Amino acid sequence: MAAAREEKKMQIYASAAAASGREVSPYWREKYERDAGKYWDKFYKRHQDKFFKDRHYLDKEWGCHFSVGCGAGNTIFPLLSSFPDIFVHGCDFSARAIDLVKAHKDFRDDRINAFVCDLTVDDLSEKIPSSSVDVVTLVFMLSAVSPEKMPFVVQNIRKVLKPNGRVLLRDYATGDLAQERLTCKEQQISENFYVRGDGTRAFYFSIDFLTSLFVNNGFCTLDIDICHRQIQNRSLELVMNRRWIQAVFMAIADGAPHLKGEKNELSIRNESRMKEENPDDLDISDAITAMFDLLPSAGKGTELIELGGRTLRIKALAKEFQHTCRSTGLLLWESARLMSKILTQNPSIVSQKRVLELGCGSAGLCSMAAAPFAELVVATDGDPKSLLLLRENLTANLPPILLEKVIVKKLVWGSEEDMAEVSGGDFDVVIGTDVTYVAEAISPLFETARKLISDTGAAAGRGSGQKRVSEDSILEAASRNGFRLVDRLVNGVCSGGGIISSWFSSSSGQEDLLQGTAVNIMYFHLA
Repeated sequence: MAAAREEKKMQIYASAAAASGREVSPYWREKYERDAGKYWDKFYKRHQDKFFKDRHYLDKEWGCHFSVGCGAGNTIFPLLSSFPDIFVHGCDFSARAIDLVKAHKDFRDDRINAFVCDLTVDDLSEKIPSSSVDVVTLVFMLSAVSPEKMPFVVQNIRKVLKPNGRVLLRDYATGDLAQERLTCKEQQISENFYVRGDGTRAFYFSIDFLTSLFVNNGFCTLDIDICHRQIQNRSLELVMNRRWIQAVFMAIADGAPHLKGEKNELSIRNESRMKEENPDDLDISDAITAMFDLLPSAGKGTELIELGGRTLRIKALAKEFQHTCRSTGLLLWESARLMSKILTQNPSIVSQKRVLELGCGSAGLCSMAAAPFAELVVATDGDPKSLLLLRENLTANLPPILLEKVIVKKLVWGSEEDMAEVSGGDFDVVIGTDVTYVAEAISPLFETARKLISDTGAAAGRGSGQKRVSEDSILEAASRNGFRLVDRLVNGVCSGGGIISSWFSSSSGQEDLLQGTAVNIMYFHLA
């Protein structure tokens, strides 16, 4: 039995080298760089001081200590507790993190200088006197910096270090489980540099890269090593490979020889201490399972939506994770909110009709809005994960009498097999919201609608004002599949046969929805 259980254990994620990583777009790469501080502010707003564990890495008292990327003070306060005579500087480019440090019960102005600083831009010597610091700790900090800006950060630190001052570093190493996970999720910014789901970034260091970075910017290497540990999750029968790098560097005077490879008593003692740490104390997360997406609930948020006198509790991917999500069906789109309100205020659109929603995603707002009035509603999407969450949302928000009228089906546009599984065909109304954002999907979308709509049916599509596919392409695909445009609304202005404008009339109570909005709605009939 023991052998059988051992065989069932598996190592999660293939090696990073074998994965087919795809880099994020230039737009997002620039945004992550520009808004790095904002993403870390959101991180500390969400986690406060509960995410990272207190760090007890130092066993020697230093006169003046500088914690770079101090976060909520997980290095600062253990130091103050252990060594009553030291003075500690601490900086972070998250203002919220510094607020947490200053709000800590053990914070004292006479022992701590905590300040906001972006080491990739700001001059450290304006905050800390030059050549005044004995030791600097970089604990899972340098990895958050773009690799092209790391040399400036190292030079900045060297300004405030005394001659022979030390930098003690611990950070992520290449081949770590988290790197492999991010590679598989296609969240790579550049070589060994990735964005996490919450918008914060992480670089994974090799010994050669880190050594060159410090040696080329005025330091010698006293000690550097890669530590590796396999962590087992017995309940899930998984083996997780964690790798981190730890190093000690010394600031050298200009012109002094580099002492590569030499070790002093401090570095040897620190090396021994860290390698003997219990795996349970590793500073990787309070919830490693959720961190690596092993739980389906990771990243979900619940949003309250008022619809037709009801309060819906809709589960969807939390906003801070949406920008790196590969499944658009897990998001809650603004277009679905508007169309669901239109249907609620204009029940005649779907009353006693067979309704098909294409690409409904996990929220299913339009299907829920149509259910009280329609004869039948079939909610479809091509993503299995979205359908799982959709069923959960429907069950949580619709009474049994309405649930009986809603059918959930997997439907990949253009798939004959999927279309054959959709109940009966001959739908009177086909609805799609934000379904025209990929050019290659437009033709299969209309092919599917034509296959399943009745001869007298109508199709309505709604999208954001930011056009991802040209209107000409949409109209061409619609015409090719037997549809003609009957009415339209462009950037909140109706310019057609009056059908759509009636949905927003004062009598329907929806005229305020058009104020300042940038929405596009197309309403089709069969030609």
